[in-house]
Amino acid sequence: MQAEPDAENSAGGGPARANGTPVAPAAPATPGAQAPSGTAGAEAAARSRRFPSITRDTARPEGSGRAVPGAVSTPARQWPMLSVLAATAVGLLATAFGYPRVGCLAIGVALIAAAVMRRVLPSVGMLAVRSRFTDMITYGLLGVAITLLALVMAAPKPWLVIPFMESAVRFTVR
Repeated sequence: MQAEPDAENSAGGGPARANGTPVAPAAPATPGAQAPSGTAGAEAAARSRRFPSITRDTARPEGSGRAVPGAVSTPARQWPMLSVLAATAVGLLATAFGYPRVGCLAIGVALIAAAVMRRVLPSVGMLAVRSRFTDMITYGLLGVAITLLALVMAAPKPWLVIPFMESAVRFTVR
């Protein structure tokens, strides 16, 4: 199966990168030599540094080398995400072995830690999903909600008693 030729290339616009942006012609090897005249030189001068209006390729993932320099292995670059996943796995295991309150607390604390890491660290690899603000609010609210629910959990006795919580639960469950 062959890929269809790019419209710019078939029209004589010159070579293009994978994302469709035209490639500037190479500079002359000698200082006195002139660049080839024609549309290629005009295209290079008029080319903008803006992203193309039509995206033809995917962006490089955030975690592909931004958390730690590229010489380090992938698990070392992804330590923020791996630490949150490990704490969540511990919480799920604790819940599976009959300690639901401890498990939910571990999951809630892992999400709160993710919000803190997203705020404090300059780059967190694949823990960065949306904008920094949106990630912090999402991780933080979910972490606080899960932690509060774990503390208010009625089995066998709540660790935190909120006076209106019992009537709110009865009103909701009816």
